[in-house]
Amino acid sequence: MKINEIRDLSTAELEAKLQECKQELFNLRFQKAVNQLENPKRISDVKKTIARILTTIHERELQG
Repeated sequence: MKINEIRDLSTAELEAKLQECKQELFNLRFQKAVNQLENPKRISDVKKTIARILTTIHERELQG
């Protein structure tokens, strides 16, 4: 996801998307462990998306 797409979401939607991304990351790591991962770059993409979501949540907390 791009940062503009993330900023358009509400805080509740961000929390849901964060949980979804964390679950996807877990599944990707599991696939990697059993050598069934087709696209290794997807792990770094999901990590970056998680970081973007957390950054946006933190920005909103600082704004009040």
